[in-house]
Amino acid sequence: MKYLYGAGRNAGRFLITAAAFMTALLLGFIILFIVKESLPLFQEISLWEFLSGDVWKPISFTKTPPSFGIRNLILSTLYVSLLATGIALLISIGTALWLSCAAGPVVRMVMYALIDLLAGIPSVVYGFAGLMLLVRWFQAAGQTSGESVLTAALVLAVMLLPYMISLCSDAMLRIKERYFPAARSLGVDKWYIAASLILPLAGKSILLSMVLALGRAMGETMAVMMVIGNSNVFPTLLGKGETIAAAIALEMGTAVQGSTHYHALFAMGLVLIVLLCLIQAVITVIKERLFIQLGIRERSD
Repeated sequence: MKYLYGAGRNAGRFLITAAAFMTALLLGFIILFIVKESLPLFQEISLWEFLSGDVWKPISFTKTPPSFGIRNLILSTLYVSLLATGIALLISIGTALWLSCAAGPVVRMVMYALIDLLAGIPSVVYGFAGLMLLVRWFQAAGQTSGESVLTAALVLAVMLLPYMISLCSDAMLRIKERYFPAARSLGVDKWYIAASLILPLAGKSILLSMVLALGRAMGETMAVMMVIGNSNVFPTLLGKGETIAAAIALEMGTAVQGSTHYHALFAMGLVLIVLLCLIQAVITVIKERLFIQLGIRERSD
């Protein structure tokens, strides 16, 4: 019996290790493929021209040569993603605190079910709702076009809420179960406990939810594409814009395989990956320095 138990444990360990290795290998192959398809572009134009140019004209029917500048696309992607994450973060922290510190077990269970339902709604439905409601509302408020960076950020923020609320609430609930009874027995107010103990100790999970939300926001295509206006211009809050993911989705089907346009779209995807990695690195550094200054340990349990 002990032999069977040991063999089963070793087999499970091997399967988990193999699955993790295959996941990392698959990710590596995807990145290598994107890099391979991107490199031919930089034989024709420089990296600086690609990143700093503000004109995206991959096909030219005149004597003017094509232009492959994605500066506005990068700025629109960062603007929409960071704004949506900021809006969702404020709502998520408040909701998670309420769920973990104030809501009863039955209410919490019902709310978790509704939050999970939000995560299961297709992105095209969010985009359609934003197009029919938010865009029309902004038009009625006096905007020439309701399609804007703000509209896209609001739609995207709603889509990010389930992921952020779930991560933050689970962490806060674990911390509450550990420290709340002792603190309450000393007569400490529950909201003081929430603000001074639960919220700081849940900082790691909050930052983790921000990283996941940013990755989700920067890669979102359909919902953003339906409400942002898809104009390659310098992004403003109430103006139109176009994200990298939306540009790839709109143009990949019409790009001739092997053309400069085709390789430029892969290069845009590579830029998106690099941007996400840089943002994750910055958040990690901020997390480490912030926790050291506050004297908070890495563990949140």
